[in-house]
Amino acid sequence: MSAPLMALGLFTFGLNTAPFNELKRSTQERWESRNPVGTGPAYQHLGPGEDSITLDGVLMPELTGDAANLDKLRDMQADGKAWILVSGQGENLGKWFIQSVEETQSHFAGPGLARRISFTLKLTRYWDESSDRLGNLMDSMPENR
Repeated sequence: MSAPLMALGLFTFGLNTAPFNELKRSTQERWESRNPVGTGPAYQHLGPGEDSITLDGVLMPELTGDAANLDKLRDMQADGKAWILVSGQGENLGKWFIQSVEETQSHFAGPGLARRISFTLKLTRYWDESSDRLGNLMDSMPENR
């Protein structure tokens, strides 16, 4: 069994579920401009802005996970909850929600069975400190859907 690349709730990204081959992160800060008379704009730092992670990967159902794992992620997305994201090294990255799940199926064999499924998953940081929007871990386990 290969080591997990990352976990969102109890959904682990790995060779048997949804292995990603690229992780892109975009982090922003919020700034507001004020326009004092007689000078250029002055800026005030307001704190963190949007933080997003995009995971790109390819599923090959004969070798790796299949489309059912993407459906599991869609179920987690539809719950409207944020999930704890943990790196493969065990670092807690905070609460994140699934913004979007995209998939492209190709290399068909038989009656519509894709042999290659590329996917893009976009996660967005959930900054609210309350736990009322935090997902139930049991609902993030693949076998519970």
